[in-house]
Amino acid sequence: MAEASVTLTVNGREVSATVDPRTLLVHFLREQLQLTGTHVGCDTSQCGACTVHLDGRAVKSCALLAVQLEGADVTTIEGVGGPDEMHPMQTAFKENHGLQCGFCTPGMVMKGIDIANRHAAPDEATIRRELEGNLCRCTGYHNIVESIAAGAREMSG
Repeated sequence: MAEASVTLTVNGREVSATVDPRTLLVHFLREQLQLTGTHVGCDTSQCGACTVHLDGRAVKSCALLAVQLEGADVTTIEGVGGPDEMHPMQTAFKENHGLQCGFCTPGMVMKGIDIANRHAAPDEATIRRELEGNLCRCTGYHNIVESIAAGAREMSG
């Protein structure tokens, strides 16, 4: 199969690459760009561990081909904060114990930022509904919901 070229912006940096046309975005990010914060959980778009932002909206990167994203803007967990200054949603997850093993956390944080960007003050029911499709095998979601609510409050103001 012939290879294809793709150019997109990832975490504010333009990248160009040649890929197999069947390469999923999650594998492109992890294997070609070494951005391993985006996790591969199920490869069936069921768990949300691979959630990234595509042109500002949360998407599951295991459901998109890299070549579909020509010219797109992708943000991964590595692009939302750093060791010296965490994003408010990352801080909220830390302060509200919104993680256990940490495997789902990058996807939950990315989804939480998306929720906060679309709902200035999301209530518990909104957060729980919006989190459908993002799975955590360690918790009952209470602290994740609290983390997203706290992060949204901090982000709004």
